[in-house]
Amino acid sequence: MKGKWAEGIVPRNFAWVIRDQLAVCERLGGYGPNHRRVRRQEEILWVKGQGFTCVVSLLPTSHNLHAYAEMDLPCRHVPFGPTDDAATFLGGFYADLRSQLVSGDRVLVHDHDVNDRLHGIMAGYLVHAGLVPEVPRAIAIVERLLQRQMGPRGRELVAVASRLAPQR
Repeated sequence: MKGKWAEGIVPRNFAWVIRDQLAVCERLGGYGPNHRRVRRQEEILWVKGQGFTCVVSLLPTSHNLHAYAEMDLPCRHVPFGPTDDAATFLGGFYADLRSQLVSGDRVLVHDHDVNDRLHGIMAGYLVHAGLVPEVPRAIAIVERLLQRQMGPRGRELVAVASRLAPQR
């Protein structure tokens, strides 16, 4: 590839949660009827070019994992289904995420889209990691970063995360 297409394209709704360490976006290539194979390849090229060391998929299904492997993009599948226990999921997810970030990884987390679940998981991480100890402030920060108001499901996840946070 030559020209600007060799660099790929920025995934939709891409945003940094922790600058140069942790970011979110919608599923690479889009989701549902908006999903395009070519767009997915272009977005994977961009992600690789930005130095991400791991893509974490929260999808309950294995969509895109084969494409990441084909393009040598390290990924982890950490499924979070609608009936999964939030406390159990978040406890394991936050421990793994913290380990990745402490080791210097640059992590991109995605769900189908940048939705309430993803908002809540990210705000919850800020609280759980002690980066933003106040729940309302963590919610406000993530709302500003992701340019969308957090709904009840996301706020519920932040509350669960705050109960899991180590006492400081």
